[in-house]
Amino acid sequence: MYKKLILDHTLLSITINRLGQQIIENHKEYKDIVLLGLQPRGIFLADSLGKSLEATFGTSPKVGYLDTTFHRDDFRRREKPVTPNVTNVPFIIEDKEVILIDDVIYTGRSVRAALDAMITFGRPRRVELLVLVNRKYSRELPIEPDYIGTNVNTLPSQKVLVQLKAQGHNEDSIWLVNKE
Repeated sequence: MYKKLILDHTLLSITINRLGQQIIENHKEYKDIVLLGLQPRGIFLADSLGKSLEATFGTSPKVGYLDTTFHRDDFRRREKPVTPNVTNVPFIIEDKEVILIDDVIYTGRSVRAALDAMITFGRPRRVELLVLVNRKYSRELPIEPDYIGTNVNTLPSQKVLVQLKAQGHNEDSIWLVNKE
């Protein structure tokens, strides 16, 4: 199995801090920002960004976790039933500036499902998308992120593997892996 390191823990930390700075540059009303991490892996990035913003400003935006399982267009097409994750959005997003957060964007279908799931919690004033890794040239839907940690050109036979300490790994890193 071939593995290529995309970002090590030092560069990943710098990238997360940069993404936080970009959010602040684009949002004058910091109090109206809410972060929604997409289950299962986007929640770790949402928490990291919340902590990064809190370290900079002394206050963190509201952070929630959004499960899209029942909003996916492939929900009933899978061989094995999918186990849903917990949705935890303990606030109303009505008239807020929502930033959807995921670790990797590939086809765009998870983001489309997240847009459907998000509306359950109100009608946001604005919605943006933040991803740690943008897999270029693989989109099936016209969805593009507003904030990008890093762009990666990949083949369909490759996978982007995000490993974070918060997920139980030894250190934070992002790898490009050839599927076997």
